[in-house]
Amino acid sequence: MGKVTYLDNAATTRPDPAVIEAMRSALGESWGNPSSVHESGKAAKRVIENARTSIAQVAGCYSDEVFFTSGGTEADNWAVEGALSASAKAQKHLVVSAIEHHAVLDAAKAATEHGVELTIVPVSKDGYVNPEEVRNAIRPETVLVSVMHVNNELGTIQPVEEIAHVCRERDVLFHSDFVQSFGKISSSFVNSNIDIISMSAHKIHGPKGIGALIVRRGTRVARRQHGGSQERGKRTGTENVPGIAGFGAAADLCAKRMQEDSLRIRELRDTCERELLRSIPDLIVNGRNGARADGILSVMVPRCDGEELLVALDMRGICVSTGAACSAGATGASHVMTALGLESEAARSSLRISFGRFSSSDDVSHIVSVLPKIVETQRSTSPAATC
Repeated sequence: MGKVTYLDNAATTRPDPAVIEAMRSALGESWGNPSSVHESGKAAKRVIENARTSIAQVAGCYSDEVFFTSGGTEADNWAVEGALSASAKAQKHLVVSAIEHHAVLDAAKAATEHGVELTIVPVSKDGYVNPEEVRNAIRPETVLVSVMHVNNELGTIQPVEEIAHVCRERDVLFHSDFVQSFGKISSSFVNSNIDIISMSAHKIHGPKGIGALIVRRGTRVARRQHGGSQERGKRTGTENVPGIAGFGAAADLCAKRMQEDSLRIRELRDTCERELLRSIPDLIVNGRNGARADGILSVMVPRCDGEELLVALDMRGICVSTGAACSAGATGASHVMTALGLESEAARSSLRISFGRFSSSDDVSHIVSVLPKIVETQRSTSPAATC
């Protein structure tokens, strides 16, 4: 593979060398079964608990509130299904936002097949959830409200503290998907009103296939699976020690570099945004009128099709996306873009450009020199409104 300009960090990030080394060490030296009582097992157990402590420090929670999962999808599923299963309410009701990740939305919709009622709260045209909309949606039978911290397609930062306060007042559990914000935006779980958060290592330069659910002490969430005593009996099965080691190393790096990375990444995003606005007529920046994550730049390119732009960029060695990577190949416009009130044609004109620790000014220079020409070509060669 030749030189690639990788600007799809919201989909996944390149593992940091320190993460790779931590995983290599776990594979080569700490390969015992963590449930075994001999020294080899104890060594593996120490790796897990050290990583748990590192993640807890970044999240601002107690280490015994961290439960490892196979990734963000499982963590989101567990939050929804576990809260419902643990609730003693006869009739159960869920509240989620219209722009949640499919891991939350699909789990919530699946629950309706078993009699659970669901309310999907709309968002503003800029992609923000109004806490008052959540307040109005809560009913006596509401078990859980789920609103993500940072939207994975738009980069919009939701007012989760305000929403958590509303939920606490109404004695309803609040879950927030922190997959795009953990390790990037400073937070304190202990000092918040959030009850459950989910996260994934591969968004912070860690490995794929490992994530975590943080559950506040005293919060009732049903166990994920049966068959052992791992993760305090909540999520059983032999632990993925190398993955957990990598997650812990990635969290350690975030603790040391969060502010430095954030400032540099924001500067790259702002430069890219400014140059694209200058060079592409009619370009629209999504979520620009509110708080946005540093690393995500979501734009709409009127009279162009996002998928066609993506392919043209890929042919020039530039990696971006049109939305969530796990929805790639799905037909129709993104549910996030249509939730903004856009017609299908406009919704399909979006591109997501996302930055990470290894992004550079050269990457920005490359895309701002190439994308305007691609847009101009597509607009001039196609009489249709969608290129």
